[in-house]
Amino acid sequence: MINWKIQLKGTWTLLKKELLRFWRVVFQTVAAPVITGILYLLIFSHVLDGRTEVYAGVSYSAFLIPGLIMMSLLQNAFANSSSSLVQSKVMGNIVFILLTPITYIQFFIAFLIAAIVRGLFVGLTIYLLASFYIDLPIMYPGYVFSFAILGGALLGTFGIIAGIWADRFDQMAAYQNFVIMPLSFLSGVFYSIHSLPPFWQKISHFNPFFYMIDGFRYGFFGQSDTSPHLSFLIVLTFFIILTGLSIKLLKTGYKLRG
Repeated sequence: MINWKIQLKGTWTLLKKELLRFWRVVFQTVAAPVITGILYLLIFSHVLDGRTEVYAGVSYSAFLIPGLIMMSLLQNAFANSSSSLVQSKVMGNIVFILLTPITYIQFFIAFLIAAIVRGLFVGLTIYLLASFYIDLPIMYPGYVFSFAILGGALLGTFGIIAGIWADRFDQMAAYQNFVIMPLSFLSGVFYSIHSLPPFWQKISHFNPFFYMIDGFRYGFFGQSDTSPHLSFLIVLTFFIILTGLSIKLLKTGYKLRG
């Protein structure tokens, strides 16, 4: 018979460890990406605000903020789970987690929630600071919350997979530099895909980051480049697929048990 009290305590203990891990270096894990996001806002809004209007009645600065929030949220959710796993593997202390009576499902849940929390914390901080710069009402809070949680969960899961696969920090950096960064920058953070040539518009529709950012932005303005329901369905599908792969890797102990 499963003792749920013990199961929950084990999950909470690992989750607490993951939360404390990024909080103890908060200037690196939170302050640095927040400053980067605000700098993007100040530079791009200064150059383009008043010269372009992406949506009717929405200034470029207002259009930019949700994209920056979501981009930072996604990047940091990925970084949290992936860096934690790689660091544990390189330092050899992953064995102390594997020796505990924690199941692979508990392992997955703890790492996933920690990734979501870090992503949300970074995104919320950028939103609060940006609100001093420009008034940004939220038209549909449910969409904002749903895409923020699901987007953070998707990238947190992808981070677990990347962390399991990578054996060194340079391999992890390759994921960040050649997968996460290009996909997030080419997802419509700084522009509407309707401003692109037809060929590149079609290419953008194969980028899952586009749907996360576009759906998230819809929650603020009630306007988007594609249907928010379609975006949610696509993001949810990607999350389910990556969750299945991640749990399978954890269950088999691939690259974790030596």
